[in-house]
Amino acid sequence: MAVFIPNDGTHCRDIDECKITGQCGEGGQCRNLEGSFDCSCQIGYKVHNGAEPFRPQRGGAACKVVDCGPPVLVEDSVLLSITFTTYGGVARFGCEEGFVWRRGDNSSVCGADGSWSESSLVCEAKCGPVPFLAHSEVVWHNRSVVIHRCVAGYHSWRGANASVCSGSGLWLRATLNCIEIKPPVNQLTLYNGNCLKWKAEKFEEDTELYKVVYLGSRDYQRSFLDKGRRQLSSKGDRLIICLRLLPLTNYSISITAVAARFTATITANTSLTVPPAPVVHYTELETPVPTLRLKRSPNTLDPISFYQIFVLPVEELVVFDCSSPASLDPSSRAESPAEYLTAQLGVQSLGAEVNFTVGDGVLYGGFYNAPLQSGNTYFIVLRVVSRWKTMSRSCCVLWAKVAGTSYILRVSSLCAAASIAAVAMVLLAAYRLSWCVNRTQPFSAPLASVHSDKYNDSKLYIL
Repeated sequence: MAVFIPNDGTHCRDIDECKITGQCGEGGQCRNLEGSFDCSCQIGYKVHNGAEPFRPQRGGAACKVVDCGPPVLVEDSVLLSITFTTYGGVARFGCEEGFVWRRGDNSSVCGADGSWSESSLVCEAKCGPVPFLAHSEVVWHNRSVVIHRCVAGYHSWRGANASVCSGSGLWLRATLNCIEIKPPVNQLTLYNGNCLKWKAEKFEEDTELYKVVYLGSRDYQRSFLDKGRRQLSSKGDRLIICLRLLPLTNYSISITAVAARFTATITANTSLTVPPAPVVHYTELETPVPTLRLKRSPNTLDPISFYQIFVLPVEELVVFDCSSPASLDPSSRAESPAEYLTAQLGVQSLGAEVNFTVGDGVLYGGFYNAPLQSGNTYFIVLRVVSRWKTMSRSCCVLWAKVAGTSYILRVSSLCAAASIAAVAMVLLAAYRLSWCVNRTQPFSAPLASVHSDKYNDSKLYIL
């Protein structure tokens, strides 16, 4: 009876709901409870729209088959076969072309958790270890293709950056060439006192535009300022550009590689240069007091300190050392007693036109302009001197020949750079460079020659 009195032994007995087929749905398993039941999913199934344990009548929870989806490939492998993607499915792998199976299990199984087990298959390239390129590193590879790049401090200089494992089992090696990164303007120096020299770091076929700006000042001349610009367009890698730098000047020089957007700077102190040869009209005179003319262009940047006038008696061989005249060296006067300095003219007192009379008996710069001896023949040499501190540079020209000749000797100029303390040397056996003066009147013998060698290139030899 549904309604009963328990004192007669009547009682309630639990109903086992799990005896009802399909109580928990497909893939579900039923668990009977006292007065109730619950459900969970069998292995290979997962609960959806709920959590375990669940009652299918509440919230629509149900068990569905576990599906692992596509299997995960191991490195350098391909999928050979698969039974199914649900629980218990088996996938088998093989190595890609160009690779061989070295070790490990090539299968993977779909697990109850919905994921594939990891295969231990190891595939190695037939070509062996990845090829090595100098100053490079590997950024990506899949055993058959390797991508290289240059390490820090280097950049690629043409060439392919990929190495490929060929079907023959050999690497087709990358041709990447990595070179050290250097500034676009490298090894910048001042060359020959007036020219910039540098090495261009760029691709050979590229044309680069270089812009040079220089600014000069002088410690001893506060108002002085020299500035200029130059530019050069070139594909070359060894470049030289010459500037118009003034002597005894402190310069700051910058050069910009326009395309590379790089600027390099150098400072330089220019030295004393050889003064320009004076403009004179060579003459031959037959007078004991000849007047000679000098045309000059004075300006504030004139590097000339003074002019010196030398008298040389005409002999079979007349030797005059422009860098260190014998008459200025007391120890040499015994060897050349006739040569003498007759005048020294400071540039401060000279105009554009200078007329000088040799032998007028007047002191010039502390030197006595002695009268020429009657009946003798002399060469007159004009020496231009630039001097700064202990440095000295000079340039000489043959100005005139006075008295007693029947031909005209054309002007010869010899410029030299020498220190004040330089010692004159005559090496007659050394290499010679001769200049012969064209005659204006018939004469069969050479009139003048200049001999020079690497030790002594400042002497004038007049025959």
